[in-house]
Amino acid sequence: MTIIIRNLSEQLVDLVRERILTGDVSPDRPIRQDALAAEFGVSKIPLREALARLEQEGLLASQANRGFTVRPLNAREAEEVFALRLKLEPDMIALAARTATAVDQRAALETFDRLHPMTDSRGEGVGAFNRAFHLALLRPAAQPVTLTILERLHVLSERYVRKHLEPLGRDARAKEEHREILDVWMARDERRIAALTVVHIGKTLDDLRVQLNVELN
Repeated sequence: MTIIIRNLSEQLVDLVRERILTGDVSPDRPIRQDALAAEFGVSKIPLREALARLEQEGLLASQANRGFTVRPLNAREAEEVFALRLKLEPDMIALAARTATAVDQRAALETFDRLHPMTDSRGEGVGAFNRAFHLALLRPAAQPVTLTILERLHVLSERYVRKHLEPLGRDARAKEEHREILDVWMARDERRIAALTVVHIGKTLDDLRVQLNVELN
């Protein structure tokens, strides 16, 4: 695959990030920069720049003589990421529910319609659509600084969301929660949407505490 675009660095960041978030790149092996550069049809210089960006995002780690590796999931990071989401998201989603335009609401509905088939099948794109759905409900708040922070937190959350959906039945619960969240958001019920967001994020974190502690002990 050859990339012919104007902003090569940004596109490489997006391509490699997607592979990390979907689990295509294993956490226990160094990233094969030669192979990736050849596949994308680019030199190693812009690829290394993209990998350095992804290290800044918290998805990669670099080590002497090993290059870049995917950071493994860990309970401490999950606690920090989801705790920050709990601090920022409820108030922002309530504001977004109040200020959303008809265009914003339509965009949220369309994202939801794409999300649920992926959630049902627990397909490869479930994490990305989950992230897109939540951000669609936050974007109408028109708070760009907070949104930028939350976008990064959702990127870091995405691998944990995929881990959370592994046990049987979790996808059905997620579907019900997302449907209720969307309905309340569309109704502009600020108090209830904030409360539902706290419960939704909190349940995911509670489940991850159990999953990650069992796997790491």
